[in-house]
Amino acid sequence: MPHIYIKMSPFSLSILRYASSLPTSFTVPTATRTCCLHRRVFTGSHTCSKKTFPIYSFQQRRGVSTALNEHIQELSAPEQRLLNKLYEGLIGGQRASLAESITLVETQHPRKKELAQVLLQRVLAYRREQESQNGGKPVAFRVGLSGPPGAGKSSFIEVVGKMLTGRGHKVSVLAVDPSSCTTGGSLMGDKTRMTELSRDMNAFIRPSPTSGTLGGVTRTTNEAIVLCEGAGYDVVLVETVGVGQSEFAVADMVDMFVLLIPPAGGDELQGIKRGIIERADLVVVTKSDGDLVVPARRIQAEYTSALKLLRRQSKSWNPKVVRASSHTGEGIPEVWAKMESYRDAMLSSGELQGRRRAQHKVWMWSLIQENVLCHFQNHPGVREALPHLEERVTRGAVSPGLAADLLLKAFSSS
Repeated sequence: MPHIYIKMSPFSLSILRYASSLPTSFTVPTATRTCCLHRRVFTGSHTCSKKTFPIYSFQQRRGVSTALNEHIQELSAPEQRLLNKLYEGLIGGQRASLAESITLVETQHPRKKELAQVLLQRVLAYRREQESQNGGKPVAFRVGLSGPPGAGKSSFIEVVGKMLTGRGHKVSVLAVDPSSCTTGGSLMGDKTRMTELSRDMNAFIRPSPTSGTLGGVTRTTNEAIVLCEGAGYDVVLVETVGVGQSEFAVADMVDMFVLLIPPAGGDELQGIKRGIIERADLVVVTKSDGDLVVPARRIQAEYTSALKLLRRQSKSWNPKVVRASSHTGEGIPEVWAKMESYRDAMLSSGELQGRRRAQHKVWMWSLIQENVLCHFQNHPGVREALPHLEERVTRGAVSPGLAADLLLKAFSSS
C-alpha cells in the first residue's frame, strides 16, 4: 500500500502535545470565542465535558455514538426537514440537492457545520451499505488530476467526462479554483471551460475556491467526494490548480493520481518535483497532435525512463506513461483503459481498500490539526500575549521559537 502522508507542521504538533495535557473539561469565559474540540464549532461560554484527548476507553467509545445521537436529538423540526430533504434528494441523484449539500459542508456557520456532520454521517452509512452489497469493494472510482498550468487539464477532463457519460457512467468533477490572496475571490473558470460537460445530465461540475487553503485543495474536498458518491456518481474526478502541495494533498484523498504534462517547453523533468512523479500512478502527455506529436513522444520516452528509476508505490501496479489529444480524441480511450486496469488490479489485491482506510485517518488528523489550531488561536491567554510577542518578534527582540514556546505555555496554563 502506498505511503499516506500526514502533513503537520512542528508548531501544530507542539500544540497537539500541549493539548494532550489539558483537562478533559474546560470552561471558556463569556467574552471569548473558542472552538469546541468535540463538536468542531465556534462557541461562547461553554463547558465541553467530552473526553477528547485522554486514553480512548470503552466508555469513550460509547461516547462517540452518544455524541451523534445528541446532535440528532438537538435538531429542530425545520432542521430535521432540511436534512431529510437534502438526504432524500441526494441519494435520489438530484443535482440540486447535491449542490446544496456541498454548500452546507463548505459553510463556516457554526450551527450549519453541525448539520453538515449529521448529513455526512447518514451518507457514509448509506455508502457503507452499498459497498457491503458490492462485496466490500468501493462502488465509485476516485481520480485526482494535476499538472502545471497550460497542461490542458480542463479540456482533458471534458473529453474524458463526455466519453464516460456516453458509456453510461455518472461523472462528477470537483474543480478546485485558486483564490486571490487579497480579495479571497476566484476565477471559477473551470465550469465555463467545460461547456459541453456542464450541460450533460449525467455529469456534475462543482468549482470550489481554495479560500487560501494550503496546497490548492479545499478543506471540504473529502466531504464533497463522499456526497458525490452518495448521489450515485461512480466516477469522481478531482482537479487541482497544480501548484505548491496540491498534488500531494489530492493524492491522499483519491484512488488514482494522474499527472498531466504538456509536450511543449524544455527541461520538463527538472521542472517537476521528484516526489510528485513518485506519487503518479499514470502520466498523460497531453496535446499530442499536429506539430506537437514528436515532442510528445520525446516526453513520453523521458518519463518512461524516469519512472523506471523510482521506487514502486504498489506491488500490483507499475506506473504507465501514455499520450493523448483532447483536440482529436486520440489516445483518450486508451487512457481510460489504463485507469480501469489500475482499478481492477488494486481491487483484486485489496490495496485500494487499504488506501481508502489509510486516507480516512489522514482526513481525521487534518481535521484535528485544524480544530486544535482553532482552539489555540482563540484561547484567552494566547489572544492576550500574541500582539506583544508578534511586535517583539518583528523587532528581532525575541526569536520566533521562543515566542512560540511562550504562547504554548500560555495555552497550557489554564
